[in-house]
Amino acid sequence: MKTVYLETFGCQMNELDSELVRGHLESLGYAFTAEPKDADVLLFNTCSVREHAESKAYSRVGIVGKRKRAGEKLILGVLGCMAERDGVDMLRRYPQIDLLCGPGELDKLPMLIDNVVRTTALEISTMNDVQDRVALAGNTSRRSAALSASADDLETLDLARAFDPDRATSGVRSAYVRITRGCNKFCTYCVVPYTRGAEVHRPPDSIVEECRRLAASGVIEVTLLGQTVNHYRYTHGVAVTLDGREQPQIGPGLSAFRNETIEDPNLTTFAKLLARIHDEVPELARIRFLTSYPKDFGDDVLQVMASRPRICRYLHVPVQSGSNRILKLMNRGYTVEEYLQFTDRVLEVLPDASIAGDIIVGFPTETDEDFELTKDLLRRVPFKNNFIFKYSPRPGTTAITRFEDDVPLAVKKLRNNELLVLQAEIGAAVHADWVGREVEVLVERLTNRSPIAHGAPSAADPRVSLGTALAPPMRGPRDEGSELAVQVSGRTPGDLITVFQVPTREQAQQLLGTIVRVRIEGSGPLILHGKMVDVDAALQNELRH
Repeated sequence: MKTVYLETFGCQMNELDSELVRGHLESLGYAFTAEPKDADVLLFNTCSVREHAESKAYSRVGIVGKRKRAGEKLILGVLGCMAERDGVDMLRRYPQIDLLCGPGELDKLPMLIDNVVRTTALEISTMNDVQDRVALAGNTSRRSAALSASADDLETLDLARAFDPDRATSGVRSAYVRITRGCNKFCTYCVVPYTRGAEVHRPPDSIVEECRRLAASGVIEVTLLGQTVNHYRYTHGVAVTLDGREQPQIGPGLSAFRNETIEDPNLTTFAKLLARIHDEVPELARIRFLTSYPKDFGDDVLQVMASRPRICRYLHVPVQSGSNRILKLMNRGYTVEEYLQFTDRVLEVLPDASIAGDIIVGFPTETDEDFELTKDLLRRVPFKNNFIFKYSPRPGTTAITRFEDDVPLAVKKLRNNELLVLQAEIGAAVHADWVGREVEVLVERLTNRSPIAHGAPSAADPRVSLGTALAPPMRGPRDEGSELAVQVSGRTPGDLITVFQVPTREQAQQLLGTIVRVRIEGSGPLILHGKMVDVDAALQNELRH
């Protein structure tokens, strides 16, 4: 039996892909280890969006190369966007890599591993066997026909997943659910449309059924994932098998979102999908979604969010820049004015909504005036937080060939730090507005545990880069069991990190994965401090269930 070490780099999409890969391989008899030294198969699920994640992946590849040259018999596989973007050239540049598997071909991974094992046993290692070691979408990633998406075997991978609450990737008793794959936006700085292909939307019945199965496994919170979740549209009767089962289908072009949605019983929009999941899976205490695109976000989605209490009032809507000129160079497809109109609509319908965004500083030709406009935008929107990045040219993107990277690194760093300071001020005001209120908190971790061993944010976490995401462990008086009070952390429906004390470690452990009421007594730029409203009642309720 092979032992596998799987490491994930990048976004939530990759985390979900890794969860599916793990479940698939475990069903075939593979065992997993948390230590790379104990594995004979090492898989790195990579991301091409951020330079930092890519550099870490290449560092891991280099380490495995040294081990293999020292005589260790290892299988090294690179999965995800880096594999898809670089293709077989990666095998030539890094001969220690045994297999490549793109994000759209993950169902083929067991076959690739088996092929490597067989060729290794026969001492075959030439570029002639490359077709047995590589599964990449290549030029088929931009499919054009709706029916062709029905050949996508990743739907089977999604439906066959097995959820293990002890290793949930998104927190205790939380799980990701993919509703779309790919992207049709073609922002000039992004390689995702090429590595993950065109938008492919899953059948709504399959999504609802997956949510139902997850809830039956103990999940109380799901996060619906897509590069642009609000682009979800499924036209019934278009992609159907001979036995009547609906299959994934290519999403519509951008023109489909230029007009108000016409009520069509054969069309499931994102708003209808949200309503179905809420209404048909009442066991789910929370329903979230990532990531949204501002221009095509309809009032129908906001109305569904307002009328269904278990849909979280949280929106992650990247803006990237406050300059219309830069937004046009980025090919974002909207103006600053349109973005502000969107956020105004959100807060009108959902006054308590939390809004988060992404900002890129130092995009080619960005001037001081452009940067000041970005600062003006931040002051205009009550962002709870922004993930702020310095622009770096990414291979495979349009921007790397179209624009010179002409903003000096020192200027990028200065602008990045200025935005971090400004966002800290804005975030502090947003969080302070919750002081004195009671909120429901999904308890996720004990904060005074080891950050590495127990999944607390590291210094590389974007939340931490904006300030202290989690307060230092609080110490309280000893209770009758002679244990020190411990601090736990969780999230509100608006994704606000909240910490509070629990008398004993045993009680804290019992609260993990439950939702409790907390009265907010203090705040910071990225955190709320509070006190549980009724510790004993909450623990008794958990024991009853």
